[in-house]
Amino acid sequence: MNRFTQSEEFRRDELIRMIEHSVEKLTLPELEALYYDMTTKSYIND
Repeated sequence: MNRFTQSEEFRRDELIRMIEHSVEKLTLPELEALYYDMTTKSYIND
């Protein structure tokens, strides 16, 4: 079963593209801070 409707999937893809574009512009310290924040909130599990 598809979890997202077509419009939800479009919006999800759009948000991912926007986030990817923003992340590409971050400096290494900013990326490390983001990584730390995301791991402490369990958004990333190594």
